[in-house]
Amino acid sequence: MMAKIKMVIENGLTFEQGCEEYILDCKARNLRQGTIKHYTDTMVQLKKYVGCDTLVKDMTKDKFDDFIIELRDNPVINEQSLNTYARDLKTIMRYFMKREYIPYFNITIPKVDKHPIETYTDRELIKLLKKPNLKHCTFTEYKTWVMTNFLLSTGARRNSIINIKIKDVDLDGEVVHINVTKSRKPIIVPLNADIKKILQEYLIYRKGGEDDFLFCNVFGGKVSSSSVYHQIYEYNKSRGIEKTGMHRYRHTFAKKWVTMGGNVVTLQKILGHSSLEITQNYLNILVSDIKRDIDEFNILREFKKESIKIG
Repeated sequence: MMAKIKMVIENGLTFEQGCEEYILDCKARNLRQGTIKHYTDTMVQLKKYVGCDTLVKDMTKDKFDDFIIELRDNPVINEQSLNTYARDLKTIMRYFMKREYIPYFNITIPKVDKHPIETYTDRELIKLLKKPNLKHCTFTEYKTWVMTNFLLSTGARRNSIINIKIKDVDLDGEVVHINVTKSRKPIIVPLNADIKKILQEYLIYRKGGEDDFLFCNVFGGKVSSSSVYHQIYEYNKSRGIEKTGMHRYRHTFAKKWVTMGGNVVTLQKILGHSSLEITQNYLNILVSDIKRDIDEFNILREFKKESIKIG
């Protein structure tokens, strides 16, 4: 096997072969399945632009810059996709440099304007949080309502939500243990009085043992990530809300936390961010959305109206 690899390198390692090698390295380093899938999916697109048969040894800084220019001129590719492709290609080329397939050179990623994710409005939240009639609704609708309340109480990610087990919910201690996180570091998130009461009732209907998943499918087993997405989509639509996406709930949670005077350091811990800087960057995306609220509650404008009346 080693002889074969050596022969390939001597004859010229292609970009496609280099990508395959990088994926094997990711698996050897035991990266998250989601991360590996992300790189695998991105490489399918990268190979279209870089070329499967492009030799790794020919991938210079000029080639990287040409790649960026080509993507930027492509009307089909938006700024965010451009940034993702450039960032991932940089990661792969750093691997090639580490393996000494190509000499080291500095790679600059083009800056992209971050557009804020529009959060749910208060009016929308009133509709989404209205409890369904348990005598007439399906278990899926009820479960999705509970999940919506849980998302807005904890700010948890989708992958964390689907992996929470009943035993992870400590109602006496008023906390939930989230063991599957993006950073792979378990976190403990406090439960407020309202979500605690909701979960207490939900578990009566949910039943199940300690090792069963909290938010299960109709058969009591683990629900898939795609199924949860579609359930949230259908639930929102049934409530007359066109917005969807579980991550939007996470942004709404963060925004509400800040606007209601919550501590940013505590928010960092709850969101599971490794540093306060990441949380700050996360909040910067919300600035435009928060500004709309500030414009709506413009104290100076109110006093200006009063001064006009007096004058």
